[in-house]
Amino acid sequence: MEYKIIKKDGLAKHAHMKTVHGEIETPVFMNVGTVAAIKGAVSTEDLEGIGTQVELSNTYHLHVRPGDEIVKKLGGIRKFMNWNRPVLTDSGGFQVFSLAKLRKIKEEGVYFNSHIDGRKIFMGPEESMQIQSNLASTIAMAFDECAPAKAERAYVKASVERTTRWLKRCQDKMRELNMREDTINKEQLLFGINQGAVYDDIRTDHAKIIADMELDGYAVGGLAVGETHEEMYHILEVTVPYLPQEKPTYLMGVGTPENILEAVDRGVDFFDCVYPSRNGRHGHVYTNKGKLNLFNAKYELDERPIEEGCDCPACRRYSRAYIRHLLKAKEMLGMRLCVLHNLSFYNRMMGEIREAIDQGRYKEYKREKIEGFKENS
Repeated sequence: MEYKIIKKDGLAKHAHMKTVHGEIETPVFMNVGTVAAIKGAVSTEDLEGIGTQVELSNTYHLHVRPGDEIVKKLGGIRKFMNWNRPVLTDSGGFQVFSLAKLRKIKEEGVYFNSHIDGRKIFMGPEESMQIQSNLASTIAMAFDECAPAKAERAYVKASVERTTRWLKRCQDKMRELNMREDTINKEQLLFGINQGAVYDDIRTDHAKIIADMELDGYAVGGLAVGETHEEMYHILEVTVPYLPQEKPTYLMGVGTPENILEAVDRGVDFFDCVYPSRNGRHGHVYTNKGKLNLFNAKYELDERPIEEGCDCPACRRYSRAYIRHLLKAKEMLGMRLCVLHNLSFYNRMMGEIREAIDQGRYKEYKREKIEGFKENS
């Protein structure tokens, strides 16, 4: 891996990253394909057409089905889904949070009940690394616990200490896996994850510890899970400066366009979130003048595209009125067009962000963009 900062504007940075599976320009939004598919009938060919740089898939969900061993036999996730660009796999750690009623956390790892059929599953650091190695993603995430944002301090402290111990086990296991003859991607990268809920000192202490572990990249996890936006921005302000500046920084599971703009201003490179695809499936579409709900009756006779000047597949050919009709009629094409528009909007915004940083006008760009979003709010 090679990571090089091209231009900085304050803390905002435009960087170029080389990986074994291709190059990435940051800041970048990773399009979320949980089970190796973007929900909304979006193909990998579609993703290429709308400028997607990185696809993100979920370790736990692919382990449950179709099974990571099957994906390995089929040549790894990129060959499996016919995607020639980088892939990041999360570790399954978030499911420790989201499947709280189905799991038990112990030092060795986490005992799950599958959300599909209830069967018992165990996943620890070594198992997560093995699964991600089988998937052969470009970037693997370390196995961690995502504690609730408002959890008690004593619980968070113990959780972070265990996450640090798990990170060391992940690092050791990945070194071993990358040396095996049958490993598909022997250049798989490992990103560690900073945790600590909303406690400044736990966050910064953890950042200092993992910064010394010489990882390929660093994520800030455990945000957008119950805290306010202001608390999120504050945690980024106190934490990111303690992460290695010569390595990529990833804010996990965030977020809205406004969240991304604010986080870039605080030094973040990588983002992912289900919002653009989830909102699109419900007829909510992003524009430079705010979010529109195409189910609203006022769009029944609206012959305009979702957004004037947008070159996505939806806006090039179809009107708001037609897409609204599709949504009301429960035709999958309506959902697909909205998802494609939203992902295209996010990908295009990231390009604008990089350009604004290059021009030394990022703060002005951020202010103008956020003001524009308020027009339809």
